[in-house]
Amino acid sequence: MTAPDPTRPWSAHPLARELDVALDAVREAGSLCHEVGQAVDRGALAKPDRSPVTVADFGAQALVCRALGEAFAADPVMGEESAAALREPEGAALLARVTALVAARQPGAGAGDVCEWIDRGQLAAAAPRFWALDPVDGTKGFLRGGQYAIALALVIDGQLAAAVMGCPSLGTQVADDAGDGTLFAALAGGGAWQMPLRAAGAPRIMRTSTVADPARMRFCESVEAAHSSHGNAARVTELLGVTAPPVRLDSQAKYGVVARGEAEAYLRMPNRADYSENIWDHAAGALVVTEAGGTVTDIAGKPLDFSRGVKLAVNRGVVATCGPVHAAVIGAIGKLGLAG
Repeated sequence: MTAPDPTRPWSAHPLARELDVALDAVREAGSLCHEVGQAVDRGALAKPDRSPVTVADFGAQALVCRALGEAFAADPVMGEESAAALREPEGAALLARVTALVAARQPGAGAGDVCEWIDRGQLAAAAPRFWALDPVDGTKGFLRGGQYAIALALVIDGQLAAAVMGCPSLGTQVADDAGDGTLFAALAGGGAWQMPLRAAGAPRIMRTSTVADPARMRFCESVEAAHSSHGNAARVTELLGVTAPPVRLDSQAKYGVVARGEAEAYLRMPNRADYSENIWDHAAGALVVTEAGGTVTDIAGKPLDFSRGVKLAVNRGVVATCGPVHAAVIGAIGKLGLAG
């Protein structure tokens, strides 16, 4: 019997090739993002909804969509960005910079290629098989030098099937320097792993915390109060008797922190009753936590539904936990009347 390859412990999984391609694509995009992150000017502009987008967002989406198109030509991509702003005359300088960054990794790539690759991520309605991509999840964190993630997930028949998250600024522990960054990977029914992003290193299996006492819970939440209600999260944790202060991180790095046992919960409490989450903000992280042994639902305890298109239209907020504390967290949210 052939011994398993320690560098690819997922090699026997039916979606092993998909994970390999996704890992390579996210590594390449992570390299680009890290380079931009070291620059003084990160090439930001404001989208129509006033949220920021940078040359890293555009470049990362181009690289990932190129890789997926080459390996899985029939697979559509539901990505966050569009090349529309780069095609405008006033976007020429930004496009030139994005093109240079991409061409440094894909020699011969031109501006037309870059725009075409970015716009490959324009799927709007769910398909039987598609990829969900956030090229830079946590752009505000990226701009301030905080946490961000390149988040990619494969969805098959509405179910999460494979996921990769690259976190260039996240070390092997939250308190560490970034080091070589961290890459998270997961396969449905196959497990979850972490490994260095910018260096060689064997994947290490991840397991969530075994803490079952809600009062001992450590929890994560968004840095930006506009993204999640800090006040409502505080009410939930106070009811549970939690004494540890929240760990505030940008991006889906929070899912990685829960998956590897550094926190017991991630609370995303909606600020508005009419707000629906984008699927690319949660798809990769949700599978990473689930495959590490945790539980992910909305704040009412319902499974997240990735079959409705761009939005998690039938869900409100997100609760991701190590598992044993999940029922207590959902119960506290319900007792406080926060689930809608």
